[in-house]
Amino acid sequence: MHIALLESLGISPDALSAFTNQLEEQGHTFAVYEKTTDLQKLREEVREADVVILANMPLPWEALEGADRLKYIDVAFTGTDHVPVAQAAAHGIQVSNASGYAEDAVAELCLGFMIDLLRSIPQTDRTCRQGGTRAGWPARLLKGKTVGFVGAGRIAARTADLVRAFGTRSIGFRRHPTADPAFDRETDSLDELLREADIVSVHTPLTSSTKHMIADRELAAMKPRSYLINTARGPVVDAQALCRALNDGTIAGAAIDVFDQEPPLDPEDPLLQAPNLIVTPHIGFYTEESMDQRAKIVFDNLSQWLQGNWVNQVKP
Repeated sequence: MHIALLESLGISPDALSAFTNQLEEQGHTFAVYEKTTDLQKLREEVREADVVILANMPLPWEALEGADRLKYIDVAFTGTDHVPVAQAAAHGIQVSNASGYAEDAVAELCLGFMIDLLRSIPQTDRTCRQGGTRAGWPARLLKGKTVGFVGAGRIAARTADLVRAFGTRSIGFRRHPTADPAFDRETDSLDELLREADIVSVHTPLTSSTKHMIADRELAAMKPRSYLINTARGPVVDAQALCRALNDGTIAGAAIDVFDQEPPLDPEDPLLQAPNLIVTPHIGFYTEESMDQRAKIVFDNLSQWLQGNWVNQVKP
C-alpha cells in the first residue's frame, strides 16, 4: 500500500519515524507532505495513494476524484465534517477517526474557561499590567453553579467529572437521555437546560441539524448572568447571534475556541470586538499528551485496517 500523510500530526520526527519504519518494514511506502489548500497539489499528493492520513485540514472531494487507488481515509481528529464522508462511502472508501484522543485536553480547557469567565482573569490581567486594580471587575465562584452540557458525550462527561470537584450541579442534554452518572440529571429539552444553567458548555458534533442550534432564541433563553462556552465546532453557535447577545448584555460573557473557519481569523471580525469574550485559536485538543495519543490511535487504526479490521468507523 502507498500511504500519504497530508499534514503534520504534531509529533516529533523520531516519533513519526517509529510508526513509518514499521510500515515500511511490512513493504508499504509512506510519503509526508506539508499542509496545503492548493487543490492541484492535493490531487498530485493523493493520486497514487491507497491510504491518506490527515488531521483537520479541509479535504474536498474534488481533490480525490482522480485518486482511483484510494481505499481508506484515516482522520487524526474527532470531527469529520471537513472530510467528504458521504462521497467516500459511495465510492467504497472507508473512513476512520481518532475519537477519544483529546477528552482530557478539551475538558481541562473548558474548566479553565469557566474559571477565567467567573473571575474575569483576562480583563484583570490587562488592568493589572496597566497599573489598575480589581475595581469594577466582578468575581464569582464556580462552586454552587449549574453547568449545562449541550451534547452529553464523553468530553462533556469528563468535564462534568472535573467540575463536580468544585461543587457544581450538572445537566446533560441529548435527544435520548441515558443514566450517565457523570451528570446529576439529563434532559431532552434544550430550552430547559438553557433556562437553568449558569454556564452552558457546547459539546455536540456539527451536523445539518446542529448548525446554529445556539442562535438568538437560545441565547435569549439563557440567564442574563450566564456564560456560554464552545469547544466543539464553530458553526454550532451562530456567531452573529452571539455577537449581538454579548453587545446587548443578553448573557454575561462567552469563551470560544472554535469558529466558522479555522484560525487565523480576520482581526476586524465583529465578534472579536464584542465585550466579555475570551477567544483561543482552536487549542482545545492541542497538548503534547493528546498529540502522542492521537498518533497512536491513527496508526492503530491503520494497522487494524491493513489486517482487514475497520475500527473507529465513520459513516454518512
